[in-house]
Amino acid sequence: MARAGAGRARRPRGAGSARCRVRAPRPAGAGAPVRGAGVTLVATEDLRRQNVAAVLRSLRHDGPGTRTELARRTGLAKATVGAIVGSLSDRGFVHEADAVPGVRGRPGRPVVLTGATVVGLGLEVNVDYVAAVAVDLGGTVRLETTVPVEGRDPYEVLVDLARTCDSELTEAGGRVVGATVAVPGLVDRGRGVVAMAPNLRWKDRAVAGEVGALTGLAVAVENDANCAALAEARRGATVGLGQSVYVTGTVGIGAGVITDGAIVRGTSGFAGEIGHIPLGDSEALCGCGRRGCWEASVGLRAVLTAAGVTESGTPLESARAVAARASEDEEVAGALARIGTVLGQGIATVANILNPDAVVLGGYFVPLASYLLPAATATAEGHVTSTPYAPLDLRLSALGLGAAAAGAAEEALTGVFSGATAL
Repeated sequence: MARAGAGRARRPRGAGSARCRVRAPRPAGAGAPVRGAGVTLVATEDLRRQNVAAVLRSLRHDGPGTRTELARRTGLAKATVGAIVGSLSDRGFVHEADAVPGVRGRPGRPVVLTGATVVGLGLEVNVDYVAAVAVDLGGTVRLETTVPVEGRDPYEVLVDLARTCDSELTEAGGRVVGATVAVPGLVDRGRGVVAMAPNLRWKDRAVAGEVGALTGLAVAVENDANCAALAEARRGATVGLGQSVYVTGTVGIGAGVITDGAIVRGTSGFAGEIGHIPLGDSEALCGCGRRGCWEASVGLRAVLTAAGVTESGTPLESARAVAARASEDEEVAGALARIGTVLGQGIATVANILNPDAVVLGGYFVPLASYLLPAATATAEGHVTSTPYAPLDLRLSALGLGAAAAGAAEEALTGVFSGATAL
């Protein structure tokens, strides 16, 4: 096998002998590795980590597979895969199940991802609540909780909950390799800064650095709708779809767009702020300070006002109170139907621009679906140009209020599956 920095690599010796090797990238203009300077060692460790990540990704996204199947999926040599599986098995991150009977030749044993000790922590901070979900390497939810803010500073609740979750997971034998905070606002992921979150009254807040310093965790920050959309695509309502749009339903309204499994972020990372398109009541005051934003007409506060219900607890609890009122009062039910009409107008706008496989409604939209969806669906279908040829697929979230935190937990494990974080 040719060495990095050596001459021309040998040609494959026949069909089936080709090897897809991953090489650590060199800086532009760099020559061969400098022996004795640690460069070769770093490159080798980098390569090993990338190979381990390739096996982990395959197990997570494609499911269990024998060593031979993993070699085929990843393009790595079977011996390399064998060494990686052995190492991961010794540390409890994978195990080999019983051989599958009925296979010609010597049956292989499927490698199964377990990794219960490696955990990603997702935290969603909102005006009324802070939610947490912890997911292990195999995708199993290890912890899930929601804490109402109840007059406290949401930031304080966030930090307290992060510490509590880290402590509980550690006591249970887990290791939190990363935490992602999902925030309803404009997020600069590269700097870990919330540029603006109007409903939280946050501006240019270095959430990743601050929370990391206070908790000792490796913290990242992400938009809540993006996290929720990712969770629905991985384990919820849009599994297997090419493109989907998730619309949040809390105090604010935002959208997360997924294309081929990846979040669509836009040039500055601020894509999806559909709550601020000018639609609905032109005089309604939005949390951003402007009037006429869509979320001012269809957000949770607009619904509570229409129903004459006082906000209490989480959006889910408030929405249930609205549903109870609507079931007894036809005027309230009618007011919700009118909100559904405006909701449908916004959905039609999104569908006409993106033409997604499906639009998913989350948050408070789920418990109030019977009052909102008939008008929303009729309005959207009447305004989506492609309806006669490709009917709009409007779905409800399968993950409920925990979608954003679940997606944040998935994001927190990204480093492990990309090779950036060592196990």
